[in-house]
Amino acid sequence: MLTRLGFPQVGEHRRFVTAIVADTVGSGLFMPITLLYFLAMTELSLVQIGSALSLSALLTMPGAFVIGSLVDRFGPRKMMLVGNLVQAVGMIAYLWADTLLVVALWTTLLNLGRQAFWGSFGNVVTAISAPGERELWFGFLQAVRNLGYSVGGVLAGIALQVGTDAAYQAVVVVNAVTFVVAFGLLLDVPDHRVARDADAPVEGWGVVLRDGAYLRLVLGQMGFVVGMMVLNFALPVYAAETIDLPGWVVGAIFTLNTALVGLGQGLVVRRMTGRVRARMMGLAQLVFVVSYVLFVVAGWLPVWLAVVVMLVGAAVYTCGELTGGPVFSATAAEAAPDHLRGRYLGLFQLSWGLGGAVTPVAFTWLLAHGQTTLWWVLALIAVASAAYLQTLPRVLPAAGLRVTQKAEA
Repeated sequence: MLTRLGFPQVGEHRRFVTAIVADTVGSGLFMPITLLYFLAMTELSLVQIGSALSLSALLTMPGAFVIGSLVDRFGPRKMMLVGNLVQAVGMIAYLWADTLLVVALWTTLLNLGRQAFWGSFGNVVTAISAPGERELWFGFLQAVRNLGYSVGGVLAGIALQVGTDAAYQAVVVVNAVTFVVAFGLLLDVPDHRVARDADAPVEGWGVVLRDGAYLRLVLGQMGFVVGMMVLNFALPVYAAETIDLPGWVVGAIFTLNTALVGLGQGLVVRRMTGRVRARMMGLAQLVFVVSYVLFVVAGWLPVWLAVVVMLVGAAVYTCGELTGGPVFSATAAEAAPDHLRGRYLGLFQLSWGLGGAVTPVAFTWLLAHGQTTLWWVLALIAVASAAYLQTLPRVLPAAGLRVTQKAEA
């Protein structure tokens, strides 16, 4: 059964879905004010804070390999539980973080907890959804995550308006509490660990890293990741500084994106039913290209018209997100063998870590080298990625399957 918005009936998985909401509300509360929190509560400069966060990102990246192994060994539910506790500890520790190295240390711990939680997420979704429903469930939970982030963002705005030390500290405490709440909700979620025969051969990362077909999927995913980083790391700077639009436009873009994901994800998945996955992956990239063109055009227009075009471009951009996100996630999950899915999805998630580490620097450098340079480079990457993704079905059968919704039967 599906809801009117094309989402699955939650039913017995209500606690898992609620845990996702709790986790993302907390993250959405703190993420928008991360830099501002440390500026207000420490004596660190903006450059020092940025260095601490970049250092923590580099220290965290190898964790994807360890966490993938632990998910396969202990099961995704246990790792999600551990992830929530680790995030709660890391967040509370921020109350006493006052130097560059201490901030980097606790941020690394927080990031490892986040990796454990979201590195297990795909395994649980695959376990609770039947073949043919994967895009449906991944799309639904992406919409749920956006809802959580948006609620957290509203609360963060209130904290910023208050602007006191107590308000910033309250954000940290509330975020830590949401992780504990998510932990409690997940305690009753079934353990989806894959059972293996005692005499089964031991397999590890060597098998994963020798899987050339899956590595090609990860490479193809990188093009999509680059596009997905635009919303957070390129659009705010481009809109507010490069083409000098009013500051409220940035907030309007994020609000529009959140609303469209929440209301439109299920409908887009339904619209994709029967289409080949690889083609939908490529289509997502081409939709991104259309949005990039609109962003370029906005820079040539009067302010009032530029605002309109930027918002239209943001809506088009979100359609690319809605198209690609569920299909990439479902393909990655189904292309992985059950007993090694933790490692496979850990490798798949590593593309997001790489994107988060590289794109902020790359985007700002490109924006500094011309008003339109970034968008032409991104368009070239997207077109090349779209063409490359069409070759995947030849080596990866999961990419050649059609998007289906078995839940409607």
